[in-house]
Amino acid sequence: MKTAYRLSILAAAAASIGAGFLATSYAQTAETERYRPDRPPEATIYRDAGYRGPAVFIGEAKPNLGLAWPVNSVRVPNGRWELCERTRYRGDCRTVDRDTPMLNNVLRGITVQSIRPVGSGGGGGGNPNPPANDQVARGNFAEFHTQPATSNYRVLACTRGSATASCAASTADSWCRSIGWNGSAREHMETVSGRVYLADVLCVRSGY
Repeated sequence: MKTAYRLSILAAAAASIGAGFLATSYAQTAETERYRPDRPPEATIYRDAGYRGPAVFIGEAKPNLGLAWPVNSVRVPNGRWELCERTRYRGDCRTVDRDTPMLNNVLRGITVQSIRPVGSGGGGGGNPNPPANDQVARGNFAEFHTQPATSNYRVLACTRGSATASCAASTADSWCRSIGWNGSAREHMETVSGRVYLADVLCVRSGY
């Protein structure tokens, strides 16, 4: 009887270890899939908790969503997303990297007027550019950025060849348009560890 009892204990322990291994393997696989660099980031935001109600699919940065309803849940098949309460990624922001069936009190949700991917968040070679510490000053007709950023990383003044003023101006124009302005009226270049980045960019509606 003792031998049989010991065997049953060993069998139960083996089954438990096996189940734990499978659960761990599944979790690691799911996490790896979520941050696969060959898959573009994507998310779907929902008006109601539990992924119900009107929904909007997001596959790229959106500086102005124009949503008329609060967001109560979000699905994130891949990537990590920053959800901000005001346009152009301002105000209170929240980062989400997984399916979330309830973002806040079920009766309130959260206000989301802009959303963008903020990096893979897992493994890989990572972004070679340094993280940005962007200080922003916004007026009615212009917005000033000390360290323009894409996905929270600094923006190269020129992606090809040597950095020139005309190339930096073109890059700054494109970057300003990506956040909802019409172009850059002024920009500078800053060298960090041998690489040249945009700095002190003034995004405007006109006069660029």
